[in-house]
Amino acid sequence: MKRQTISFLLLAAAFSTIQAQQNGGISPEMMQQIKQTYQDTPQNKAIRNALAGTDARKLAVNQENLPAFDTYFSDKVESKGITDQQSSGRCWLFTGLNVMRAKMIARFKLGEFRFSPNYCFFYDQLEKANLFLQGVIDTGTKPMDDRMVEWLFKNPLSDGGQFTGISDIIGKYGVVPQEVMPETFSSNNTSRMAGLITRKLREFGLDLREQIAKGAKPAAVEKSKTEMLGTIYRMLVLNLGEPPAKFTWTRKDAQGKPVNTKEYTPLTFFKEYVDDDLTGNYVMLMNDPNREFYKCYEIDYDRHRYDGKNWTYVNLPIEDIKEMAIKSIKDSTMMYFSCDVGKFLDSQRGVLDVNNYDYASLMGTDFKMDKKQRIQTFDSGSSHAMTLMAVDLDESGKPKKWMVENSWGATAGYQGHLIMTDEWFNEYMFRLVVEKKYVPGNVLNILKQKPIRLPAWDPMFANEE
Repeated sequence: MKRQTISFLLLAAAFSTIQAQQNGGISPEMMQQIKQTYQDTPQNKAIRNALAGTDARKLAVNQENLPAFDTYFSDKVESKGITDQQSSGRCWLFTGLNVMRAKMIARFKLGEFRFSPNYCFFYDQLEKANLFLQGVIDTGTKPMDDRMVEWLFKNPLSDGGQFTGISDIIGKYGVVPQEVMPETFSSNNTSRMAGLITRKLREFGLDLREQIAKGAKPAAVEKSKTEMLGTIYRMLVLNLGEPPAKFTWTRKDAQGKPVNTKEYTPLTFFKEYVDDDLTGNYVMLMNDPNREFYKCYEIDYDRHRYDGKNWTYVNLPIEDIKEMAIKSIKDSTMMYFSCDVGKFLDSQRGVLDVNNYDYASLMGTDFKMDKKQRIQTFDSGSSHAMTLMAVDLDESGKPKKWMVENSWGATAGYQGHLIMTDEWFNEYMFRLVVEKKYVPGNVLNILKQKPIRLPAWDPMFANEE
């Protein structure tokens, strides 16, 4: 090779290196520095070999944290029967129904009883479909790359939700016993049905936008929306069954003996056996250090019905929330609770503990983000709802651990429950819904503030349960 050619190649390589550095790329020199951070020691080689065929979580198990976990709780609300949401995102619905179920069982001295999640889920999906279509109509003159329009088409339908769905759906449509509208394959395995309905809704959304662009009158657009919802209703009936308008149900006592038999509508059944003001009797609390505490917030478009109520909550320090939770448990009242359940979960033991896994030793680096930083960077958020029903207090009245009733079946975790240390509670608990009678006056006064409205795509709500 000629010297002139070699010089040209060297010059080109040097220029490429400078350009890479200027563009933020990885230059050859930078690559050498990066590579030097790894040393092929026997220890690192052993970790590489292990990770090649083993789940990192198994290798990171903290053996010092494995001794038998104390399952005693000083204060506990009794429940009867563990529910199972199976392959669906309906934890919010199961949790809300489990809170009501516990009250109904205690009030009427029943044996094991369950509401029908499928019944409520049917109307939840129909109402969410309308929420999307009406949202498309409301934003019909905005461009497709508008942030709200984009968010709507990204999120036309979901089987997830939060407590507002309980008040929105049950408050309007009531409830029925499990046997009146049993689960189906599609209610237990929602992804296929949801995918087809989502695709249809996006198609309908484009159709509505086209009508609006061509100057269609509001009445004509409304007529089209109604016809579209008819298609969605039919799809839901085919997958979930048609919700009953009336039904006959026999109430039985704890020994299984019939008490009375009556005909009900879903709303009269709710009135007789639940009779709760789901909108006015409950306060939603949040521990979000990313936002100012002792303020009231509202999440835009975070509701399950177009004519429902946006999720409004009070943001509080974790210790304030614990005080209300303890009061509720001591008064034998379960609560709607949500958290980032996937973090440090030992699913076999049913234990949530920040010391369950030692990823720092395994990977050779610390993970230092605090709760606020994890929220800001989308690293953590509320992903699962469960029913808070027990706390273990020390002699001074401080909590040592908590327990929730889960909806993953009776064999999951600790007998269908999850136990969490108080330290884990601090880091990964986000939402709690409590009855107003357990909420101090200063917190109730915060609800009188005009809520600070946050956008639907706020980091705290990007991974809703």
